[in-house]
Amino acid sequence: MIQDIAPHRLGNQYDPTAVPEDKDFVLFFDGGKILLTEKGLPKVKDFPAGSSFIYLFRLDNARFFRPEPDTALPAGKFADVRVLRGSDRFPREIMFAILTGKHLADWYRDNRFCGRCGKAMGHSTQERAMVCACGNTVYPRIMPAVIVGVRNGEKLLLTRYRKGFAHNALIAGFTEIGETAEETVRREVMEETGIRVKNITYYKSQPWGIANDLLLGFYCDLDGSEEITMDPGELKYAAWVRREDIVLQPDDYSLTNEMMARFKSGNIR
Repeated sequence: MIQDIAPHRLGNQYDPTAVPEDKDFVLFFDGGKILLTEKGLPKVKDFPAGSSFIYLFRLDNARFFRPEPDTALPAGKFADVRVLRGSDRFPREIMFAILTGKHLADWYRDNRFCGRCGKAMGHSTQERAMVCACGNTVYPRIMPAVIVGVRNGEKLLLTRYRKGFAHNALIAGFTEIGETAEETVRREVMEETGIRVKNITYYKSQPWGIANDLLLGFYCDLDGSEEITMDPGELKYAAWVRREDIVLQPDDYSLTNEMMARFKSGNIR
């Protein structure tokens, strides 16, 4: 998966005292696009002298920052992060840093002003949080969602989304308020395919910064009829597929792809 970057290591500890140096990398996003220079990711030295930055994290000994709002940008072009994911321009560890940086960039962008009183927010000096004089404290948004591999003997329930990602996927959805992850599994499978499930078993988790998610992977078994009643608003395809016929995604970055691959290989039964 994209976070499997050993022997590299992402250090996400908050450091409000970090002083940017010329060699440090800068991640700037405009929606789903990232600013790139001819040499790749821009560095502090590419920005005008006196620019202000927010420390994000480090990857091994390389540090990453984000420019403060309204900072003048260096010459470059914007690239779609989702397109970069499918390319070989950057190695896995850099793509993981980019996705994690986007997660933080989205949060900083959406919390410049207080949702309680409307005043400008400031950076906490103690932890990664945005704080307001009115007492409001906002932490990075992390949205839990489930990825579900539904087994039916030698077959797995595969789907394709109505919009966006065009490759095979599994049932997926966000956890609602007052709901356990296991309850989310049952509800999402029922809502999207009309299938009942049992024997819900946790597999693995994955940070997915491109959508601000923490993905929780589960396998479960068909409970009752295998007839699919697909939700056409969410999906354009849903079918039971035998192990040997499963077509995997074009890269091995996602929890979804790993779960499909493990079932296809017979490692999950």
